[in-house]
Amino acid sequence: MPDLSQGDEAAVNALRSAVMRLSRRLKHQRVDESLSPTEMSVLGTLARCGQATPGELARKEHVQPPSMTRIVALLEAKELVRLEPHPDDRRQKVVTQTEQAEAMLEESRRKRNAFLAILTEGLDEDEWAKLRAAAPVLEKLAHI
Repeated sequence: MPDLSQGDEAAVNALRSAVMRLSRRLKHQRVDESLSPTEMSVLGTLARCGQATPGELARKEHVQPPSMTRIVALLEAKELVRLEPHPDDRRQKVVTQTEQAEAMLEESRRKRNAFLAILTEGLDEDEWAKLRAAAPVLEKLAHI
């Protein structure tokens, strides 16, 4: 961990705490309660990145390959993904989200965006401007 000044340490602590609380609140704004947060995350990764092998998904989701194999099997059983032969390596499979998954993710985004929009109504113009400016930085942190 980098050597932080007392003020930086307090800022990092406040950021961690705020992100965790907001994340928990957003997780409750789910459309399909039968999906775990990990399953939703995998579907979100497929939506952002397109089709991927289970190994690629495991790396992107920071889980072990056997765990991703189980997650993909659960999503396939729910008809949210399909496995297809890899175009270059017939030993592998490629995971693709289904139209049902796309529709569910879109509805989930709408619900979470509406929730955040309600929260931001309480911000003044300066706070809203700071939040808009911070969004790309938070996005970068989320994908490091």
